[in-house]
Amino acid sequence: MTASRAHNPITELKQHMKPYEKADTKASVFQLLNTIIPLILFWVGGYLAMSISYWLALPLLLVASGFVIRTFIIFHDCTHGSFFKNKKANDIVGTITGVITIMPYRKWKYSHTMHHATSSNLDKRGEGDMWLLTTEEYEQASFWTRLAYRFYRNPLVMFGIGPIFVFLIQGRFNRKGAKALERRNTHLTTILIVLLYAGLVWAMGWQAFLLVQGPVFFFSGMLGIWLFYVQHQFEDSYFEHEEEWNYVNAAVEGSSYYKLPKPLQWITGNIGFHHVHHLSPKVPNYNLEKAHDSSIPLQKATTITLKTSLQSLKFRLWDEETKTFTGYSRKVRSGLPKNAVQTVSRELNKKTALPHD
Repeated sequence: MTASRAHNPITELKQHMKPYEKADTKASVFQLLNTIIPLILFWVGGYLAMSISYWLALPLLLVASGFVIRTFIIFHDCTHGSFFKNKKANDIVGTITGVITIMPYRKWKYSHTMHHATSSNLDKRGEGDMWLLTTEEYEQASFWTRLAYRFYRNPLVMFGIGPIFVFLIQGRFNRKGAKALERRNTHLTTILIVLLYAGLVWAMGWQAFLLVQGPVFFFSGMLGIWLFYVQHQFEDSYFEHEEEWNYVNAAVEGSSYYKLPKPLQWITGNIGFHHVHHLSPKVPNYNLEKAHDSSIPLQKATTITLKTSLQSLKFRLWDEETKTFTGYSRKVRSGLPKNAVQTVSRELNKKTALPHD
C-alpha cells in the first residue's frame, strides 16, 4: 500500500506543491509596500489631476483600481493563512485590507473556504459561488426562476450591478449562523469603512470623493467579479455530482490558467494561476507561477487568454451530457412574463450572489 501511494499521481501532485506553500515574510512585506503605497499615490494623483481635467484623472483612477485588485489578492491570501506565517498577522492585515476592498475578512474567509471545498460539485452549489443551473434544471424551472436566472447572468447585471450588491450591500450583513467573532469583524469592517470615508469626505468634500472613489470602486469591483467568473466558467470546465466529484480534478480542470500579459499578471497578483491556487490554497500568490512552472501536469491545465476569455460571456448553462457550457435552450426561450421586477428580486434573494476567488 505504501508503494502504491508513492506512485499515486494525485498524491504526488499535491506533495509537489509543498515547497511552494511556505510564506516568505520579506516577500509579503515587500508586496504590501509595492501595493498599498502606489494605490495611495494613484488615488491622490487622480484627485489632484481633477483640478486640471477629469479626463486626465480617470486613467490614474483606473490604475488605482488595479492596485485595489492587487490589495484584494493580499486580503485573499490572508484568509487562507498563506500570506504570513503568523496567524495573527494574517488576521490583522486581512482585516485592514478588507476595509480597503470593502469586504469583511472573516465572513469572506468562511464563504471562500466553502467555495474551495465544493467548487465544481453540482450537489453542493450555493455557498461562495455564482448561480449556475444545468440545462435540465433550467428547462424544468418556473418562468420566474428562468427570468431571475437570465437577469442574474446578464453581463450588464453581473458586472454593473454586481459590484454594488456584493461589496456595498451584501458585505455589510452577516450570514445566518455566523459565530460571534465573524459577526463582530463584519461590523468592525463597516465601522472602519464609514470612518475612513467620512474623514475623506471631510477633507475633500463629498463631490470630489465620489468622483475619485466612485470609478476606483466600480472598476475594481467589476474586474474582480470578472476574474472570478472567467476562472471557473470556461470551455471544457469541470462539474460533477458528489459521487463522481474529485478535489484535484476540480482544482486542475475546474479552474483555468488565465494567461495574462505580464503587467496584468502582476497587478492581479498571479491569480490567473487559479488551477494552482485551488490545488493548494496555502501557496502564497507570489509563489503560484513558480509552482506552475515546476509541474508538467499543471502546465497542461486549460489555458485561456484575454481574447479567448471573452467567449465565456456566451456561457449560460452547464450541459451534463456534453460536459460543456451552452446558451439558453430554444425550447424555453420565449414566453417569459414582463413587469416582474419584484418576483425576480425574490428569486435572486434565494440564491447566492457572493463571488469569491
